[in-house]
Amino acid sequence: MNKLATIRITFKFVLLLVAMVPFVTGCWDIKDINHRSLPVIMGISLTEENQYKVFLDIPATNETSTVNIVSETGDTINKIIDHISMNMETQVDLLHLKIVIVDKIFARNGMEDIISAFNRSRDISSKTLFAISDQGLDQFFSDMAAKSEHSGNIIYDFFEENAGWNPQLADTRIWQMFRSIHSYTHDVIVPIIRSGRSTSIECMGSAIIKNGRMTGQIGSDETLVANAFYGKSAFGKVEIMDSTTVQIISNRLTHHSWMKNDKPYLRSHLRLKVTILDSRGHLTEEQIKERLEALLTSRLDQMFKKTQKEQADIFALGQYFRNHLNREQLRDWRTTYYPNLDFKLHVTTIIENRGNLKSL
Repeated sequence: MNKLATIRITFKFVLLLVAMVPFVTGCWDIKDINHRSLPVIMGISLTEENQYKVFLDIPATNETSTVNIVSETGDTINKIIDHISMNMETQVDLLHLKIVIVDKIFARNGMEDIISAFNRSRDISSKTLFAISDQGLDQFFSDMAAKSEHSGNIIYDFFEENAGWNPQLADTRIWQMFRSIHSYTHDVIVPIIRSGRSTSIECMGSAIIKNGRMTGQIGSDETLVANAFYGKSAFGKVEIMDSTTVQIISNRLTHHSWMKNDKPYLRSHLRLKVTILDSRGHLTEEQIKERLEALLTSRLDQMFKKTQKEQADIFALGQYFRNHLNREQLRDWRTTYYPNLDFKLHVTTIIENRGNLKSL
């Protein structure tokens, strides 16, 4: 009986192992990194035949630290990527993509299709940076390849907060683009770049994006004011009438909104802590505060009037009326309420220290 019991236990154990085989998949579908191409930058433009042209900046996986720039045209992004993979000895993997760049012509025609495709496919991370090129992508990638073997890292470091990014530069991700397309009250700004003359990259300001389409453009100084609204203006530098430069240490923004006779009203208060980096002449701290507050108020007022005219709410001011308007009314925010918005901003600055202030 002991021998029979042992046989039964052994048989049951073997059956259990056999039953577990389908669940032990192992790593049969994992490709070695040497068999994968990991692009860091994707460029997208439209041809005269209304086809997509895709550029991929692919660093080499060997020790040469070179990059390869490949391009292909087609009717869809996925079809182009599959065709590029077919013609390469490695498989293209977009999960490590850092930046998507489109040219101005494409941006003005509308980017809703590709943003929606990125969101559906999940092949590209929603945190991937988005930018617009001020020049044709053929020229842009040609210049990048000519300037450095590490072109992908240069562009990524340009946008990286721990490297080259500063608050005069917009920071917009694919998920923010997707949100703005499907939001009634939240538009975005996207950085505009080009290959630089003395530097690798040059910032040309920011594009105003409404419903996935570029409708206007603002400068770097205006982008800093917009980033103050987004809470990302720390360490931004502001020059006051070519006489004084201050650096923003921190900012805090509060809002008060209400409706009266079907007209929206918004009063905002921006509190800045700054330090003085340098100053010419004999300006007092009070004079510097007054000029800085007047300058920032003027810049934001001009931006607001411009975006109000274009019905592009890049400050997401409509967000502060979600308790005052129902969903059907919010649907008409850009066309009915935003153009009639009575908006005023009050700026208060606190000088933390005098920094490198000196009289010349």
